[in-house]
Amino acid sequence: MTPLLFLTSVVALLAVPGPTNTLVAVAGAQAGLRRAVQLIPAVLAGYLTTVIPAALLGRHAAEHWPLAAILLKLCAAGWILLLALRLWRAPVFAGSGRGVTAGQVYLTTMLNPKALIAGAVLLPAPGSAAFPAALAIFAAAAGAVAAGWALGGQLTRSSEGDPARIRLLQRAASVWLALISGSLLASLLAVS
Repeated sequence: MTPLLFLTSVVALLAVPGPTNTLVAVAGAQAGLRRAVQLIPAVLAGYLTTVIPAALLGRHAAEHWPLAAILLKLCAAGWILLLALRLWRAPVFAGSGRGVTAGQVYLTTMLNPKALIAGAVLLPAPGSAAFPAALAIFAAAAGAVAAGWALGGQLTRSSEGDPARIRLLQRAASVWLALISGSLLASLLAVS
């Protein structure tokens, strides 16, 4: 795969609304672009925590350990549902710097199915000469996509950080996260 095709594939995968993007956008809406951008290292650490082992274990790991893949999906669905519930009940923290934490973003990203897809499918084999460059492209794209979602969240803010608008965004994000969790669970039931 050429570097441009790889970059296009990675951006297409990572830009799709998902749990990490939702949290980064909510952070942008709650506390502004500067605070949301400070979460990018947590996004990168979360992705790399999963992407590198997935690349090392290769595309055949799921065949050898099918229960591990099921358990990982269950953990991801459970965590995302818990985030959805917390976000639904969360007070509005407009501009206070509180709200979405780096720990939440890290764990959510680490459990994000996109990380498994990137590591096990998109990245070249770790032993290949193309692996370091592809990993660097992936990390740069993940950071850029997260910054884009942070900016998108920032753009939903009014100049005063309108609490009603932020509450609406938090509720919409909560519903979206619940739908993602439900789709993960549904995919497990469809396989059974």
